[in-house]
Amino acid sequence: MTSPLPGATVTDHKAFDAVNAERVVVLDFGSQYAQLIARRVREQHVYCEIVRHDITAERLAEISPKGIILSGGPASIYEDNAPRCDPGLFALGVPVLGICYGMQAACEALGGTVGRAEAREYGRSSCDVISDSSLFSGVPASTDVWMSHGDQVATVSDDFIPLAKTATCPLAAVRHKTLPVFGLQFHPEVTHTPAGSEILGNFLQHECGCSGTWRLEDFAELAIESIRHQVGSDRVICGLSGGVDSAVVAALISKAIGDKLSCILVDNGLLRKNEASAVIEEFSDHFKTDLHVVSAEDRFLDVLAGITEPQEKRRRIGATFIDCFADEASKIDGARFLAQGTLYPDVIESGAAADGPAATIKLHHNVGGLPDDLQFELIEPLRDLFKDEVRQLGINLGLPEHIVWRHPFPGPGLAVRCLGEITKPRLDTLREADAIVLQELRDAGLMRKIAQAFAVLLPVQSVGVMGDARTYEDALAIRAVETEDFMTADWSHIPYEVLGRMSTRIINEVRGVNRVVYDISSKPPATIEWE
Repeated sequence: MTSPLPGATVTDHKAFDAVNAERVVVLDFGSQYAQLIARRVREQHVYCEIVRHDITAERLAEISPKGIILSGGPASIYEDNAPRCDPGLFALGVPVLGICYGMQAACEALGGTVGRAEAREYGRSSCDVISDSSLFSGVPASTDVWMSHGDQVATVSDDFIPLAKTATCPLAAVRHKTLPVFGLQFHPEVTHTPAGSEILGNFLQHECGCSGTWRLEDFAELAIESIRHQVGSDRVICGLSGGVDSAVVAALISKAIGDKLSCILVDNGLLRKNEASAVIEEFSDHFKTDLHVVSAEDRFLDVLAGITEPQEKRRRIGATFIDCFADEASKIDGARFLAQGTLYPDVIESGAAADGPAATIKLHHNVGGLPDDLQFELIEPLRDLFKDEVRQLGINLGLPEHIVWRHPFPGPGLAVRCLGEITKPRLDTLREADAIVLQELRDAGLMRKIAQAFAVLLPVQSVGVMGDARTYEDALAIRAVETEDFMTADWSHIPYEVLGRMSTRIINEVRGVNRVVYDISSKPPATIEWE
């Protein structure tokens, strides 16, 4: 079996590797947006995976990528223990594109120097193309780019040619004279660089020779073949949560192995309103799945009693989920594999991508709560996909749109939207308010426009007046964001009248809430979830 790339799914990729010859790899230097680079490459119909920054040149030669991209990162290349790549990769003859820190790492490795910039650049800058290069084919001579750096390349060896500059960065883009090595100080992967996709496309087409033949449909076919090969005659268990990720995993595995799939729904009391009954109906009636339901609300409330620290909530929920899941799974004969709906952003935000350099932002129970002595082999067929790709995959697999376009729901459920102490009355309050938020968005025709929306119950009470009487009740926040990849997000500009209806209904219909606020923070610096 071909060894999976670091950070890749543990499913057997032998068939995938054999068919998918066009592959580009991103070396991750700790950027939270390495996945965004990979996603932009996939939009060019070229398969892309993320690997560690210190992967050896020998391993890269085995993978035989068509191109190598060095990501940005938070370090300074001149610091002790700064992450560096194997310099041998520049001798492979494979085109290399360094982005921000990746450019600095490449230029330093090839004889240049890097230092603190006299004027740091954060935000939009005007960039002038000063030399002909296929990298800027079709790009205006002057174009806006997105900068985010305090360091920059100070000098390069005579082997480099400057390609572009900004007012404060004379080496905004470079190329090597004899090696297929390119560097961009700006970020082509973000939408704030209007010509970014064109620049990446030029690199993939003109330098890497990619034909752009990869399609998500190919991923589905090869994943199904891979799952069949790995599972053989054994049985797979899949945990259902009500979210799109687990639903797509279940549909994908059902396509692969049919009735050898058993699904378990752990009703932990932390689900959205009517979520458990909807899941039971969909996967019993529509999918005819062997569905096992575990009623465990009291068990979860017991382990969460008095716990207010977010990471501890996640740890306890993850551990209790595994215990409940394992108890039920032990009753299913022939079960050897556990399927999960882990996505790329889950892996990166958990700092779990092959012990990569990215910081842990929060624990995801899919990737952070599994015990060392887990009795199942993991199958995570979506581990290399982004949320928008998962939704498209669900449509391709024939899932109904009301499942595919559900707003994302965190693994720990309402526990990380109920800030402070977790009790059944507080959860019920949050459930009712959350249902009103989602219903008003549906009625306004905004559910598809908004990527994720939900209510957050705050550990804050405020004074109010109801019926000429003083109240001192809970405050509740509404969170709604627009995003393509969930790695960056902007708050959604919901019309005031819709927000007004939400607030009025929540205060009138949900006992115990007398104040509603709207979250207008973007990601970064905030995360989408509050905990």
